[in-house]
Amino acid sequence: MTRIAGLMAAALFLCLPSFPVAAAEMPAAANTLFEAKTVSERNTALSALEAAAPNDPASAYAAGAGEFFTALEILASGLHRHGFESPQSFMLPLMRLPVPGNPNPEPLTYEEFRAILVAFRDRLEKSAATLASVPAGADIGMAVDLTRTGIDLNEDGNIAPDESIAAIMASLSRGGVDASDAAPSLAFRFDRADGYWLQGYAEFLMAQADFWLAHDFKAMFDGSFHMLFPRAKLPLQDALVPPDGGMSGSIFASEWRFADFISLVHLVNWPVIEPERRQAARRHLLEMIRLSRQDWKAIRAETDNDHEWLPGPQQKGVNPLTGLEVGEEQVQAWLTALTMAEDLLEGRVLLPHFRIAGKGINMKRFFDEPKPFDLVLSITGPAIAPYLESGKILTSEDFDQIQREFGGAGFLTFALWFN
Repeated sequence: MTRIAGLMAAALFLCLPSFPVAAAEMPAAANTLFEAKTVSERNTALSALEAAAPNDPASAYAAGAGEFFTALEILASGLHRHGFESPQSFMLPLMRLPVPGNPNPEPLTYEEFRAILVAFRDRLEKSAATLASVPAGADIGMAVDLTRTGIDLNEDGNIAPDESIAAIMASLSRGGVDASDAAPSLAFRFDRADGYWLQGYAEFLMAQADFWLAHDFKAMFDGSFHMLFPRAKLPLQDALVPPDGGMSGSIFASEWRFADFISLVHLVNWPVIEPERRQAARRHLLEMIRLSRQDWKAIRAETDNDHEWLPGPQQKGVNPLTGLEVGEEQVQAWLTALTMAEDLLEGRVLLPHFRIAGKGINMKRFFDEPKPFDLVLSITGPAIAPYLESGKILTSEDFDQIQREFGGAGFLTFALWFN
């Protein structure tokens, strides 16, 4: 059952008409956007690209990418401002950005934290819409070095080498390539297929943000978020945070943080306050699935092999950042996994629960008919009882068959890359 849960986590972890468009050269402002050393320089370039986007597919493509990266920057800046210390835990995916320490953090309230999530989510929506405006047949080819493209993590107005996309991705991927040891260049040629990929990730992150925002999680914030913001004047800081402010690193690196993590899990009992956001989360996930199919359709139609970010089976080569190579078996298994995830989200197939035989969880109703979300009671059973139905239930064998096609690297490793 844990493997099936992993599949759903990966699933939770705008198809325009296709017509030929002349080859799009990389606009000068895009070069500036992807190599800017300051936020001011980057923002000027992004504004120019956004102005040109309605009439120029290449500018729209670059602007959509810039809006995606600045969404991450909005989140990172908000976290840094209040002295965030990453828990480095897959259980809090929105809280894994490698934000530098802040010796003088500002106080943080629950309302301010929600505002950070809203700003992050809304910029992602803008990015997705801009990328969706690029015609399906646009011949995009943008050379970008991920060691030279980055965001401002510490709000100093600069984009330093340790704030590059390559460095951030290396930090997020345990066991991945260390950007400090990588080749001096990590250059890729991003094409139209990669635009679908990035748009899909925007939808994936919007789903997470909307799920949080659909609920009132103030009790969890007040009772455990001093674990993440130990000096932001949260309600229990004086009582529960060590005088030295604790230590950064994994949740499991210190006893007090581990205790607060247990409190956090216990306090995930969230009333629904914006049900439309929980419904929207499911739509974002379905859109992510559709975009992934569109992505792979475009990848498999490619005839070149030029510094591919996500190569098809016909484009032999190992991605230097992930260390992975794609074969036809992985593509077919991924497409099968997409269908499986879509069937779960549409309620055509039910998610099993370890203690309930003969019935499964209708995930469509879980999102569309929202009730208070209680993590512990969902695991033990009572909270998911309203969504139990008889019908076709996903089995371990269904997932095992897909898992085998991904070999030693494992399904989740490929899923995080494939989107």
